[in-house]
Amino acid sequence: MSEAVVEQALYEENPGMFKNHPFYFILCCLIPILGWLWLLYWYLQCLSSKLTITNSRIIHRTGLLSKNENEVRIKHVRNVQIRQSFFQRMMNVGYIGISTAGQSGVEISMNGMPDPDGVQELINSRLEGSDDGE
Repeated sequence: MSEAVVEQALYEENPGMFKNHPFYFILCCLIPILGWLWLLYWYLQCLSSKLTITNSRIIHRTGLLSKNENEVRIKHVRNVQIRQSFFQRMMNVGYIGISTAGQSGVEISMNGMPDPDGVQELINSRLEGSDDGE
């Protein structure tokens, strides 16, 4: 009878990720981190900007630590601009620009605002109410 030779592994290893391609490894680790930082910046930017419409004023506030406030009386509004791309129309968001008689150009402008048509209708209804002596 012949003896069976038992097979033994002399070398067993997987290819090295980091040592083989350190640049790609670091890049793959940085992309999610940069993505999260960009999302955080974007979130803070949205959080720090607010449009408030009252019965007599339109107020645009920006800033988290510092504050910038732009106020327009509704009775002085002359133009409300709405701009929406195809995808913004699908998502019901868009650009809102508000102009007054006292300034040339747009005084209040905000992009990505929900229901821009509703905002325009609200301002126009307040304008019609102020024209009637309200």
